[in-house]
Amino acid sequence: MRLEFGIEIAEIETPRFAVEAIEGIGKLFTLATLVLNVLETKERVEVIFHGLNPEDPERKIASFREILHSCAAGPAVQLEEGTAGRVAGSSSSYQWLTVRRA
Repeated sequence: MRLEFGIEIAEIETPRFAVEAIEGIGKLFTLATLVLNVLETKERVEVIFHGLNPEDPERKIASFREILHSCAAGPAVQLEEGTAGRVAGSSSSYQWLTVRRA
């Protein structure tokens, strides 16, 4: 199934993004840059990290945190871990992360 629609970040109060654990480190750099740019106009962004085992989201979040804090704007960013768990009936684990302007 394919569904196409247009959406503007300006129309969304809290932008949300997703990252699979199998994505490479390049995706985390791209996501960090995107999140920092969105935080120029939004108070917060939510990101869900997911993967096939419980360690996947944790590892990606640790790398994402390091990349964000390496930027000059890094100290002005706060990260709050949200809900984590497993999807029933699957091997998928996830962790929500809220990124806020300090």
